[in-house]
Amino acid sequence: MREQSKKLSQLRTQAETQLAHVSENACSPRPAEELLHKLQVYEVELEVQSEALRQAQVELEESYDRYVNLYDFAPVGYLTLTSEGLITEINLTGAALLGVQRKELLLHRFAHFVAKEYNNSWHLFLGNFLQNDEQQSCELLLKRSNDQNFHAHLDCLHINAGNGGYSVRIAFTDISEHKQAEEALRIAAIAFESMEGIMVTDANGIIQRVNNAFTRLTGYSEEEAMEQTPALLNSGRHDSDFFQDMWATLNKQKHWRGKIWNKRKNGKIAADWLTITAVTAPDGNITHYVGTFSDITSNPEASAEIHRLAYYDLLTQLPNRRMLLDRLKQALATSSRSKHYGALLFLDLDNFKNLNDTRGHYVGDLLLVEIAHRLNVSVREDDTVARLGGDEFVVMLENLSDNMQEAAIQAGLISEKIRKAVAMSYLVQGLELWTTVSIGVSLFYGHEASIDELLKHSDFAMYHAKQEGRNNIRFFDPEMQATLVERSSLESDLRHALGRQQLRLYYQIQVDNERRAIGAEALLRWVHPERGLILPEHFIPLAEKTGLIVPIGLWVLQTACAQLRDWADNPATSNLQLALNASALELRQPDFVEQVQQAISVTGINPALLKIELTESLLVDNLSDTVTKMNALKAFGISFSMDDFGTAYSSLAYLKQLPLDQLKIDQSFIRDLGDNSSNAALVQSIILMGRTFGLDVIAEGVEEEAQLSFLNLNGCHAYQGYLFSRPLPLAEFEQVIKRV
Repeated sequence: MREQSKKLSQLRTQAETQLAHVSENACSPRPAEELLHKLQVYEVELEVQSEALRQAQVELEESYDRYVNLYDFAPVGYLTLTSEGLITEINLTGAALLGVQRKELLLHRFAHFVAKEYNNSWHLFLGNFLQNDEQQSCELLLKRSNDQNFHAHLDCLHINAGNGGYSVRIAFTDISEHKQAEEALRIAAIAFESMEGIMVTDANGIIQRVNNAFTRLTGYSEEEAMEQTPALLNSGRHDSDFFQDMWATLNKQKHWRGKIWNKRKNGKIAADWLTITAVTAPDGNITHYVGTFSDITSNPEASAEIHRLAYYDLLTQLPNRRMLLDRLKQALATSSRSKHYGALLFLDLDNFKNLNDTRGHYVGDLLLVEIAHRLNVSVREDDTVARLGGDEFVVMLENLSDNMQEAAIQAGLISEKIRKAVAMSYLVQGLELWTTVSIGVSLFYGHEASIDELLKHSDFAMYHAKQEGRNNIRFFDPEMQATLVERSSLESDLRHALGRQQLRLYYQIQVDNERRAIGAEALLRWVHPERGLILPEHFIPLAEKTGLIVPIGLWVLQTACAQLRDWADNPATSNLQLALNASALELRQPDFVEQVQQAISVTGINPALLKIELTESLLVDNLSDTVTKMNALKAFGISFSMDDFGTAYSSLAYLKQLPLDQLKIDQSFIRDLGDNSSNAALVQSIILMGRTFGLDVIAEGVEEEAQLSFLNLNGCHAYQGYLFSRPLPLAEFEQVIKRV
């Protein structure tokens, strides 16, 4: 740069001399012009080079700043020591780790920050390190300026000083947490191999690890247990209520402990004391479950407790199913010898689930305990009262008359005594409660019927008592036997109906006050190859009782959405809203919302064209869960109608809480509209109620013009019924739509 400036100065001098000469001798200007041109070229080159040098200087300064930032703010402490162990350089991270300002650390002896008990180790390490040029590492306990210690890992490197001397560069990190984790792992490893069996599962209950004590207690090796579930140990001695209560406690409190019967690999049943703990991530989600258990079968002090666990219900202290079956087996043998009749009473509380959901499970449990007491005092000393689970009880009566008619009368009197005792009011936790019971009765005589048949007979009789209005007593009779056989056959056929494509959707038109089609209700029909057309009232209750309603309901949903997709291209049907009925069991499925959303997404239909009809009793069963799912689907664009409105006691109490769009007046109110003033007043009230809450109102079962006129006059402008069309197969329904 200096040479260029010097040359430029010389050129300027020459140019000035020649220009002066030119002025004296104007006849020779050319050499001066050439010299001036060279001068200008050199000036341009010099300016370019000067700019390049300035840019290089800027980049060098930026690079230096980046280096300083990387050095000072690295997540690792860096320092440089002289051969005497004095600190000559240290970054901000290193100063922060030692708890001293950087300027105060310079030329400070590093050994002062080594914990006393590690001083010898540090000097020995440093002496050996300085004898060779290899990079070496060590771990030390360092102390901060506040005398707090921390474990550090040091990586050391020789640096030649250039004057024959040398220095040491050290990178060090705080490994205290790592040390603590190692210690925790060692402790956990020792604890894991304790005398108690330990089983670790993932959040889905799949076994991930077991200890040696698990293998010793259960007989299953780690390889046999891996990827299984704890059901591997299921003894069959606990009903579904036991496990539901266990999981309810575990999900709420994140731990559960209690006595449980487990089955060993060799088939032996043993009593274990089990503790389950949920392991949660920082976000609160459960990642694992840890179960620890010990065998208490051989504990003499626990033998009475084990017997109670095996044969008695934990809540009510009544005999459980296991003891009932044992006593029933003995009773059949006794009846065979004595020639006297006995009776089996199957009891199911009416609407207990509603009470349980509205008052809470704790109150429900207390009520069950009180009911158990009333059952005990209502029977004879030698009779057996057992709880099967939930709100189901069984009473076994022995040594009745040797005459069947007299035995039936005796069983009926005791049943009536029980029915009246249960129906009396209860005072639980300061609450006055009521409930009733439906009772099914079957007589037994010797070994004429098996234990399974007797339970099935009394259960079926109880089912008939429910059908007849609840709070009833019903005896099993030969006619019931025929019905039971038919019901069993129908159930068998129903299990294959979906797979054999025997189910159909029929459609009943819904119209406005000008009889224009505004929608339809999809109604399920079963076309049986031998039985013909089966209406829903004959198979839907059976589907609900067996759980088949869940896959059937999913088929109805998917079929209806596919139909809406097909109608979208036809101007006559593109705006029709299709209503579907949802059962309580369907709505209780955890993935109900996802199933509906997926059906809509797959078909690509407008969700506003889908309407789900729910019954009042369904809404009362589990209100909070129902409202949550309704809100989720409503946000997706789906509408809701309350079917059979006015037929349940809960209409006013819950109407405000539900995200409804429509009320449907039950056909029972429409049927006697002209002859029953009470029905007319009720219909008017429902219409007014719908208007008050901003809801549409539709009437079903409209069959006469007079009914239509009354409804129209009182402000109901949507209708469904035989006056417009009966439910029709798809092809016939579409023909009706064309004519409307």
